[in-house]
Amino acid sequence: MGVSQAGLASVGAFAEEVGRDGPVCVAGGRTQWHVGGEPKPGTREVRAPGGVVSHQPAEMIVRVLAGTRVTDLNDGLAAAGQMVPLDPAAPDHATVGGVLAVGHSGPRRLRYGPARDTVLEVRFVNADGRLVKAGGPVVKNVTGYDLCRLMVGSLGTLGLLAEVVLRCYPRPAASRWFRSVPSLRDPREVAGRVYRASSVLWNGEQTWVWLEGHPADVAAQAEEVLGTAFEEVTRPPALAYRHRLSLPPAAFSRLLAGELSAPGPWLAEVGVGTVHTDRPADVAATLGISWPPRLEARVAALHQELKARFDPTGRLNPGRQVAVAVPV
Repeated sequence: MGVSQAGLASVGAFAEEVGRDGPVCVAGGRTQWHVGGEPKPGTREVRAPGGVVSHQPAEMIVRVLAGTRVTDLNDGLAAAGQMVPLDPAAPDHATVGGVLAVGHSGPRRLRYGPARDTVLEVRFVNADGRLVKAGGPVVKNVTGYDLCRLMVGSLGTLGLLAEVVLRCYPRPAASRWFRSVPSLRDPREVAGRVYRASSVLWNGEQTWVWLEGHPADVAAQAEEVLGTAFEEVTRPPALAYRHRLSLPPAAFSRLLAGELSAPGPWLAEVGVGTVHTDRPADVAATLGISWPPRLEARVAALHQELKARFDPTGRLNPGRQVAVAVPV
């Protein structure tokens, strides 16, 4: 997939705006601005360019500028029957670059994997104000370290995303949500019986299942697997929680065993290990894990070394801390 002159001009202008000196950060849709802490006062804000540069439906890849709203990206892919499963909570406001910089995968992670798996190539502006390319749309032509994955979830502390190449997927012909009656089914049993559910959510009382695919297949699963224990609903429960915990298997087993009841509203992604909540400290204490997440000394040292190599003067998103950000 070639790079258009318009796309090159946009990312070049963005690099010039970032410049070489002074603290700087990128502002997208601000839908997850709190993650990792806000930039220090006095940090200059810039905005990444937006727009779909090119789309190759036959290759199922799209080149898009980082400031593009997620809803605009998927609207542009709809004519070819494709989409990118980033799935932020507010797609009308969230930008592609912002979603990737935060690294939060959407509710369809169970089926499509984490957000970083959609990224094939990135162009980012480094601390010296230079454009750097990593990855490539053709895997056999890619050599060296996988900087694409490193950029996802780095909160813009290692580089400021300008343009990305993403993997596309077929847009499901049918997409239906189902909700169980209270206290009827073990979510693990449901997740094990449905075939490639896009999402299975659970709040301790009810289970939600997202089935996508061919209409006949979705209808068959709804009737034969979910049956009368589930009813179809128009939407899932809101995922508008400020915090996410990534639970190890043992802690998630305690959650499913009913050990978490007092800490208030929460919602778990079954099969993924993520819990959404506004009371992360209470949830973590009940399940016997630390909050904020603690890194092993060797992992923390690796974070610090990467930051020192990519941004020795600390000008990129000063104040944001990846090491204490909610794990993805």
